[in-house]
Parts: sequence; structure tokens; C-alpha cells
Amino acid sequence: MRRVFLLILLALLAGVGLVAVIEGDPGYVLVAYGNYTVETSLWVGILLVVLFTLLFYLVLRLVRRLVGGQASLAGWIDTRRTRAASRLTTRGLISYTEGNWERARKQLLRGAAASEAPLPNYLMAARASYRLGETDRVREYLGAAEEAESEAGIAVELTHAELRLRSGQYEEALATLVRARRNAGRHPHVLDLLHQAYVGLKDWPALVQLLPDLKKYRVLPADELARLEREVYTGLLTGSAGSDADGSGETLRQAWAQVPAALKQDGDVLRCYVQLLIQEGFHSGADKVIRRALKQQWDSQLVRQYAFVDSGDIAAQLAHAERWLPEHHEDPELQVCLGRLAARNKLWGKARDYFEAAHELKITPEVCAELGRLLLALGEPRVAGAYYREGLELQEPGLPELPLPQAATLPSRKA
Repeated sequence: MRRVFLLILLALLAGVGLVAVIEGDPGYVLVAYGNYTVETSLWVGILLVVLFTLLFYLVLRLVRRLVGGQASLAGWIDTRRTRAASRLTTRGLISYTEGNWERARKQLLRGAAASEAPLPNYLMAARASYRLGETDRVREYLGAAEEAESEAGIAVELTHAELRLRSGQYEEALATLVRARRNAGRHPHVLDLLHQAYVGLKDWPALVQLLPDLKKYRVLPADELARLEREVYTGLLTGSAGSDADGSGETLRQAWAQVPAALKQDGDVLRCYVQLLIQEGFHSGADKVIRRALKQQWDSQLVRQYAFVDSGDIAAQLAHAERWLPEHHEDPELQVCLGRLAARNKLWGKARDYFEAAHELKITPEVCAELGRLLLALGEPRVAGAYYREGLELQEPGLPELPLPQAATLPSRKA
């Protein structure tokens, strides 16, 4: 309060002093311009200069506000358009996710018209048109996407290839992807689409060449990559079988040589190779592969395949298989294998013993069928029929409960 009072007092004293100075010597100012002159006192002139300066400042500020107001208005309008485009794009994506393809396309295209970056809108509109089966519009929107962003060539090509893959147009997709595969490090998705195209075409040699890049750039999860690798090499082996005109099997052996060492121990790949060797009549090779593999790791399915190998010396083959019996006597597949080898040696009693041992370990339609046909040939039709019936019932476990007629004696025929 004292400070305010002191300021007022000082202002009054300054005013009194200024009035005294003006009255003592008012001064004189003359401004002449052409035929015009303005005369006034010094203090009035100073006041006019101050008022003119203040007026000039206010005019400048008004002009700036008017110009800035126009810019603000334009910015406000642009902001509203951008927000509207963003909302339409978001709604379009929601509609696409919900499966409303027609509505999604309309919203995405309306959003693209007001968007500064319409590329995603056109790409998603193309996908929506694909869902609607409108291939012409797919091409139209992909073209619009490429025009909207000059650097979007790879994205457009990948989208086009992906849609062709979904339609099963593997060759057309492959042609697009080969052009897009310029830098696998920058575009690893190309590798994923390439692998889908090659799988669709069953081009196993091309997939063998692609596998190192799929591993290097970690395009697929480890378990999926392992599954693909098994599929590729089993496909390569299957495709090479029977392709030699001279029947030498050289192509099959070369394909096996391409299989990585670790994968040669894989059960699926190994059994595929053995099956092809047996199919092509290379029984000696199949015999060696099976024996070598079983020394490293026991595989019941390989043992099962061993019964189909015709080494040329069935007695020696049976004797070798019987050496596995002490350690693996509880394996039903080994018992079935021994039974079949014994039957091929015409050792009927031994074959029956092995089949019955397999039946005790695990009852399967296959074991029942083997016992049935052996016992039928041995003159035991009733027992053979029981095994056949048991095998059939195993194949049809879902028969409903039905009443059955009581057993009756058939009437004898008159002579």
C-alpha cells in the first residue's frame, strides 16, 4: 500500500515538474513540405510523434493478425480434413477386420481422398476388392497405390503376389516375386511369399536353394522351418525316384546326398528314403540303410519296413532281425517283422509264434489279418475266422448296439 502511495506521489511530482518546464519554455517545431507548413510547440510535436508511432504499430499488428488468421483458418480446415481421413481409415480397417468388404472399401477410398498418405488405404481397398472377387478393381487400386507413392513399388508387388497366392496362381505370383527379390535383407517377406509359391508348385530344388536365406533372415519360426525342411527334402527324394531312364537310381542317390547330415537322422526323411529304395527295387541299399540307422537309434517303423526288404538271403535277414529280439522283445512291430520274415522262409510255426506274440502286445487289424490268412492256410478256418472278425471290429469300432438272432442249426439239405 505504501509502495502504491509512493508511486502516485512521484507521478504527481513529475507531472507538476513537466508542466513547469512546458510553461517556462514551450519550444517550437516547424514542419514544411511543399506549400504546406505545420507549426506547433515542441511538446505537442513530441506528443504527435508518439501518437503516430503508436498508431503505426497498431496498424502493423492488425495486418499481421489478419494474415495470420487466414493461415490459421487454412490450418484448421486441413486439420479437420486430416482427422476425418484418419477416422474413415480407422473405420475402414475395422470393417475389413469384421469382414464387411464392401463397406470397408468405401470407407478406405473416402479416407484416401482426404489423406496426405493414401498408400495404406489403396492397398487395403485392393484387398477388400479381392475378397469381393473383383479382380479389375484390385489392379485399379494397386495402380493408384503405386501412383500415390513412388517408392511403394515393392509393397504393391508384394500385395499383388500375396493375393495371387491366395487364389492359387502360383506361377503368376512367382513371376512377381522374382522381380521383387532385390534385397532379401530389406524385404524378408519376399522370401516367405517365395517359399509359399514354391511349395504350391512343388518345386523342391528351388526350395532347397531358398532354405539358407529363410534360415539366415529368420523368416519362419524354428519349428515351422524344421517342418518345411523335412517336407522339402522328402519331396526332393520322392520327385527324384524313378526319374532315371536306365533304372540305375543315381538321381535318387544324388538327392539323398543333398540332404543335410543332421536331417538324414530324422525319422520321417529316413523312412521316406528307405521306402523309395524298396519301391525302386534297391533292396540291398535299403537293407544297409536300415541296419546302419538301427545301430544308432531304434525306430519301430524302420523295423516294420525291414520286413519288406528282399535282400536275396531271407534266412540271413531273419537271423539278423532275431538279434534285435533280446533288447526289443516288447516291440510289436519287431514281432510282426519277424513273423513276416519267418513266413517268407516258410517257417510256419515260427511265423505263427511271432504273430501271436505281436497280438498279445498290441491288437491291430494288420496283426489279425496276418494271423487270419496264415491259420486259414494251415487248415484252421474257425480260428482264422475269429481273428478276421476281431480285425474287422477294430476297423469299425462305432457299430451301434443291435439285437441279433440266436444261433440256430441250419436245416440239412435233402439228398
